[in-house]
Amino acid sequence: MNKQLNELSETELAELLENAQKALREKQVSKRKDVISQIRQLAASIGVSVEISEGTSPKASVQKGGKVPVKYRNPENRAEKWTGRGMKPKWLRELLEQGRRLEDFAV
Repeated sequence: MNKQLNELSETELAELLENAQKALREKQVSKRKDVISQIRQLAASIGVSVEISEGTSPKASVQKGGKVPVKYRNPENRAEKWTGRGMKPKWLRELLEQGRRLEDFAV
């Protein structure tokens, strides 16, 4: 099959790829509908109703938030700041090791 693909032009390869992606999406949608139907049938068989949102995908439900506000700032270098998420920056770790308190750097 690689030999056959190598014989195709760039345009033909792009079209083939686009058609393959479209076919894959259609199969995924069809499979999703089948699974949802099975879930509803199983739930109904035991007298339970379920509500399934068919219009959203897992990616669509992920919220992308804005920037996280700064919670801590280095008083010696105002450009160095930390939101309080993730690892503490080096400047903050060093100051804490010197006996300073995290609250000393709160914005």
